Amino acid sequence: MTIIKIVHGNMLFKSATFFVIFISSFFSVAQDNHLTDEEISQGWRLLFNGQDMSKWRNFKKHDISDKWQVKNGTMELSGRGGGDILTKEIYQNFDLKLEWKISMAGNSGIFILADELGKQIYSHAVEIQILDNKRHADNKVASHLSGSIYDMVASPSESHRPAGLWNQVRILLDNKHLKVWQNSEITTDIVIGSEHWQELLKNSKFKDWQGFAMSNLGHIGLQDHGDKVSFKNIKIKTL
Repeated sequence: MTIIKIVHGNMLFKSATFFVIFISSFFSVAQDNHLTDEEISQGWRLLFNGQDMSKWRNFKKHDISDKWQVKNGTMELSGRGGGDILTKEIYQNFDLKLEWKISMAGNSGIFILADELGKQIYSHAVEIQILDNKRHADNKVASHLSGSIYDMVASPSESHRPAGLWNQVRILLDNKHLKVWQNSEITTDIVIGSEHWQELLKNSKFKDWQGFAMSNLGHIGLQDHGDKVSFKNIKIKTL
């Protein structure tokens, strides 16, 4: 009888443990694309609610391509041709948080201060790079790796994760002072337009781009570089 009790007790313990793990996992997933009461009181707003993309549209269009899809609580570019998208609202000083996941050998980007005056979304916008650092061909330059200010400020290797994993990004812009974190590692701390910025600009592909990073406000944008990419937990607080 003692042996039976021990076995049954062990089975009960395993069942209880499984139940706790299952419930914990369920609530962890349920928290995606959700604001806590504290975040709401602090002024955070969702840019994606896990159900629709009503706060986004394609660059220079009023609607959004059906290749940008909502799948399992994520906002996903399913393939080439979806086009770059941007927020319907514009922002000047803000705190932005989001998570991204890139496909194998994939490339994408997050834009800030984007406008629709140029031919492309990146004509005047600053880009925070998204990349499969291991497999994509554009991995030869440090400032082209994920978390970098593209072609200007290189992110540290500690901030990088392999393709297929979720990455957390925070972008803080306050009176042109730009700070970026990727996976809790700071990747950028610079004032746009400062002497340091101008030196980096002179050595970048953007040196002759009229109007590049000149605006004080603009849209948040997400890039279609022809590769599958997913986003979730996109939230913003205006400062």
